[in-house]
Amino acid sequence: MKRRLHVPDLGGARAVILHRPHPTVQALTRQLAAIGLEVAEHWPDLGPGVLGADYVFYDADMGHEGQFPWAPGAAPMPMIALIGSEAPGRIEWALTQGADAQLLKPVGDNGVFSALLIARQAFEARRALAAEIADLRARLAERQTVVRAVTLLAARGLTEDAAFAQLRQLAMAGRETIEAAAQRIVARHTGTHSMDDGGRNDRRKPS
Repeated sequence: MKRRLHVPDLGGARAVILHRPHPTVQALTRQLAAIGLEVAEHWPDLGPGVLGADYVFYDADMGHEGQFPWAPGAAPMPMIALIGSEAPGRIEWALTQGADAQLLKPVGDNGVFSALLIARQAFEARRALAAEIADLRARLAERQTVVRAVTLLAARGLTEDAAFAQLRQLAMAGRETIEAAAQRIVARHTGTHSMDDGGRNDRRKPS
């Protein structure tokens, strides 16, 4: 089943244009206003209210590092590159900033609406993928903690099955997840070893 494209209501949305004074800015502003967006123009840096914007259009030709108050590729809203020069270095820089869509300059009387939709779709997909990756990493870390806790319990003379059963019993007794119980066991073991090491170091006599 194909996923239908969600067309957002753009009326009242805020767009920021980071571009030097240029006819491109005028043409872009006219299209955005006709669609219903509120527009703010900035150059050479973004203003303090940019974090409340819904879209950012930025000049890929004369843009440079330090113009954005976030790390490259970490914009909290869709980014649309305004591209005039197709020099590889400029294209690479535009992509590094996390371009979700692009508009070729000079900007005419069409293309802005589709760029907004494409940028929003790409941004949401990228954000969903990042959240999924973060979740998978967290689950992998939890599994590694469970394996380590089972290994520590098995070191007391238990089989792996028996160690896992004991871990599950500890979790049930503490009314917590197996992962949380595993974290406690690993943390207690790590803390005990730290204290033991410290104690041994204190008891050492100088040679």
